[in-house]
Amino acid sequence: MQTSPKQLLVVDDDPAIVQLIDIYLANEGYTVFKAADGEEALDVLARETVQLVILDVMMPKLDGIEVCRRIRAERGIPILMLSAKAEDMDKILGLATGADDYMVKPFNPLELLARVKSLLRRSYSLNPQLQQAADPGVIRLQSLVIDKTNHAVTVEGREVTLTSLEFNILYLLASHPGRVFSAEDIYTRVWGDPYYQSHNTVMVHISKLRDKLEKETEGAKLIQTVWGVGYKIDR
Repeated sequence: MQTSPKQLLVVDDDPAIVQLIDIYLANEGYTVFKAADGEEALDVLARETVQLVILDVMMPKLDGIEVCRRIRAERGIPILMLSAKAEDMDKILGLATGADDYMVKPFNPLELLARVKSLLRRSYSLNPQLQQAADPGVIRLQSLVIDKTNHAVTVEGREVTLTSLEFNILYLLASHPGRVFSAEDIYTRVWGDPYYQSHNTVMVHISKLRDKLEKETEGAKLIQTVWGVGYKIDR
């Protein structure tokens, strides 16, 4: 397990600010993804594993406050918010939305770098679950080990034989602990096709997956049904 997260996302519609931050972060060995607006930021987060977001408030298409809300709905990665607004209420709104820190423009790049390091150190060293979520190649769930890289699931060293679809369903649920996914969510994410209300495909695959997991884990109920809503896995 890595102890020093390295991939960061910088979101700002001012290319000069993005370039400045990129220079300082890259010099410290971080990999920097860049986005010029909120929609692009969410696209990057959907594709890449990111351990911290530096997020401007005032942006076109989707502002930083809304992006922060959407990030917080799915993940707990640290967020450092930037804004030209220095009023206390603006800071309070940013922090109340879910930001972990707030800096006012113009800022000292060395101070920003120090805050980034502090957020990474504090967030990941004190929160093992967040560390695992940030680097989810291997997920440990009770006696179950889910290895995304090798597309393998084991229980105390014994391999659990799953189909590709069963593995992808399990990984989706396990990588978002506590989040409830509807049958439509699961189908569109795992199958990649439009969902039709008459489908019972997800239910059938969940049932088969449960049977295999319970057989190998001596009856552990890992996948929970939230009636009328969907399915989830808790940690």
